Amino acid sequence: MFNFEKLEAWRRAIDFADQIYFVTEGFPDAERFGLTNQMRRAAVSVSSTIAEGSSRSSRTDFARLVEIGTGPLFEVDSQAVIARRRSFLPEPSFKGIYEAAEEECRSFSGLRASLLKSGS
Repeated sequence: MFNFEKLEAWRRAIDFADQIYFVTEGFPDAERFGLTNQMRRAAVSVSSTIAEGSSRSSRTDFARLVEIGTGPLFEVDSQAVIARRRSFLPEPSFKGIYEAAEEECRSFSGLRASLLKSGS
């Protein structure tokens, strides 16, 4: 087992990606290369960035990658707003995405603080 697989933040990021894949399955076929693709790629990027960060030689570098990993969470949130406004995403699904992104941001913040506190 790789070290990143032990991290709660990584496991939540995998769940987040699953959630995004599930909700985007119902998007119109015309969005396959639009919002569907963008949301999925951003969601996958969250866990990938944690995995990449865990390979860095210092905790400071890892913390920086964790910080970068929050960007795709915000991307998915913004894209979810557009999907909701276009009626691709029902309100309960939107709220679920928003709440999951908030929770993941808190998880990332805790991981980053822990990494920085323990030094490089």
